[in-house]
Amino acid sequence: MDLRDTLKEIVEKVGGGVGAVIMGYDGIPIEEYIKEGIFDVQILAVEYANVLKEVKRTIDVLKTGEMEEIIITTGMSRIVIRSVTEDFFVMLALDSDGNYGKGRYLLKREVPKLREELT
Repeated sequence: MDLRDTLKEIVEKVGGGVGAVIMGYDGIPIEEYIKEGIFDVQILAVEYANVLKEVKRTIDVLKTGEMEEIIITTGMSRIVIRSVTEDFFVMLALDSDGNYGKGRYLLKREVPKLREELT
């Protein structure tokens, strides 16, 4: 199974899934699977990549361990971001009623496969 197939499986299995993107912390997307939705998942991922760089830097300064997961909830969306490697993360975008508990589970389960594909 390739990266896109894995992302598609995650988005399709979670209720309210809008899209998923594997991206470098530099903001360059590696692969994506995006269903039609109410917002642009790729733009979200690029903008959150900038925020994640600062979060990673802060975690390094504080020496609190490696970043694992970040959840961002807004009026229109739920975003689950999970670190894949030192250089890449995966972002799952859900609509506001999306099942983010299942999304978290699916990302955690699939990250080892994504990591293997990226190395």
